[in-house]
Amino acid sequence: MKRVTIVGAGFGGLTAARKLRLADKSVEITLVAPRPEFIYLPSLIWIPSGRRQPEDVIVPLEHFFKKYDIHYHRGSAAGLEDHGRTLLTDRGKVENDALLIASGGRFLKKLPGIEHAITPCEGVAAALAIRDRLQEMKGGTIAIGFAGNPKEPSAMRGGPMFEFLFGIDTQLRKEKRRGHFKLVFFTPAEKPGARLGPQAVKGLLQEMKKRDIETHLGHKMKGFTERSVITEGGEFEADLILFMPGMTGNEWFDNTELPRSPGGMLRADQFCRVEGWDKVYVAGDSGSFPGPDWKPKQAHMADLQSTAAARNILLELDGKPPQQRFRNELVCIVDTNRSGMLVARTEKHNLVLPSFIAFHWMKRAFEWWYLREFK
Repeated sequence: MKRVTIVGAGFGGLTAARKLRLADKSVEITLVAPRPEFIYLPSLIWIPSGRRQPEDVIVPLEHFFKKYDIHYHRGSAAGLEDHGRTLLTDRGKVENDALLIASGGRFLKKLPGIEHAITPCEGVAAALAIRDRLQEMKGGTIAIGFAGNPKEPSAMRGGPMFEFLFGIDTQLRKEKRRGHFKLVFFTPAEKPGARLGPQAVKGLLQEMKKRDIETHLGHKMKGFTERSVITEGGEFEADLILFMPGMTGNEWFDNTELPRSPGGMLRADQFCRVEGWDKVYVAGDSGSFPGPDWKPKQAHMADLQSTAAARNILLELDGKPPQQRFRNELVCIVDTNRSGMLVARTEKHNLVLPSFIAFHWMKRAFEWWYLREFK
């Protein structure tokens, strides 16, 4: 029996598991993750306002595993043996005939004082911390920003920070408290959201101006204190700091000989194969992939990459060369907790539609559509 091991229970890992099972009923699929649950990260933006509760975004996977006949191995990846044919975990070894690594990325937390900032996409606990701090605050300055990995330009996640920024503004206005707060958006980039396209940058800055959100742009980050943000362009006070640093590869990659990009990700080709490794693939935030400089790190790309990887794994297990390439495509709705701006980008087109209430409801509908598979 052909054995495929998948590392990770995020978008890439679960999409790959489903695609493998639908394409081949006989393959033995083992998914390795610390917990049998899926966290729907795009909905973390709605936890501070109470629109979503933790149980809405944490989805148990027992039903999914049973439905698709997937063996779950509780554990964390720790290394590899036999050039990838054996995955080492903190709870034993897992043998395979093909391996897909979709264990996500790791945030770079090297800036001095970064412990004073909340990193929203670290999970539900971070979103709850933001909710609780907002409830406690009577006023003050809220600073929201992001940075990237200088050695891996695509390894940043700025979209959610725009959503937290606009969502918190909407929330405070709804609560009739906005006049007691100053909101400041900061990033080392001079044009925030540039990978979304020029029109998106213009639209985001216009939205900030309309909402009376101050900006601190184009200055390299130097660090944080408990009550301030420090950049090469100066220091400004902040009572609450939300900051999304750039990403790098998982720590367990250091225990392997897997090829790494300058930014610490796994080097992959257009078929999602890890360069130079037999039947070892990567999808999502764990990998460094070929493509345009605007290629995103987002759930949609992880789904596209894992779909291609699943197809190529089955081809290789049948003795055939991989042939399925993934397409670079950015699709997102920048939500404001009331409306949203739609952005889509391919290598040929870049569509930006201004903020409409309908796009907010589209994002909520997509959440339902996506999660129905697991419930």
